[in-house]
Amino acid sequence: MTRLLPGILAMAAVVVASNILVQFLFGQWLTWGAFTYPLAFLVTDITNRVYGASDARRVVLAGFVVGIICSLIGTQISGEFGPLVTWRIALGSGLAFLTAQLIDVSVFNGLRGGVWWRAPLVSTLIGSILDTAIFFTIAFSAALTFIEPGNDVSWAGEVLPMLGVGSMMPLWVSLAVADWGVKLALALAALIPFRIIVGKLTARVA
Repeated sequence: MTRLLPGILAMAAVVVASNILVQFLFGQWLTWGAFTYPLAFLVTDITNRVYGASDARRVVLAGFVVGIICSLIGTQISGEFGPLVTWRIALGSGLAFLTAQLIDVSVFNGLRGGVWWRAPLVSTLIGSILDTAIFFTIAFSAALTFIEPGNDVSWAGEVLPMLGVGSMMPLWVSLAVADWGVKLALALAALIPFRIIVGKLTARVA
């Protein structure tokens, strides 16, 4: 377990930072947390490549526990418009993280024998799609209002041009598309540090 400590600490740092930075807007469609959260896939994939799927799942579960703690703390802190974290957001965040990261591990493991970039890229893209779809649907879709009736998310259902220029869609769909766009860009950019860090860790383990 000692060998996994750096990965666990890195995952915890990403989760904590993302939970804090999600409170701050970056432009009209994103929060600063959108730029830190995708790093969780990088941590998972590095662990998977160097130590294997079982250890990667342990790192994911550690991050999940940290995320639950952050969400529970957030539900008890009141901001200008109520709790910093609503129960819908907490539920969506937890389910999205756990599902997406575990799928990432499985897809990566299935592709690990191919060219070096295929497993991290494909697994991250699939995981990112699931993460975005699960989180934004649970947190903001009007169809799931029954999860937390007292939480007014009508603002997220306001129908507007997608990203200000596209077809008319609920606001939360634009937020989801923008969020996934960042994840896509970072999935490509993360291939460089993935290659470098895996090379160094593999040499150390060998």
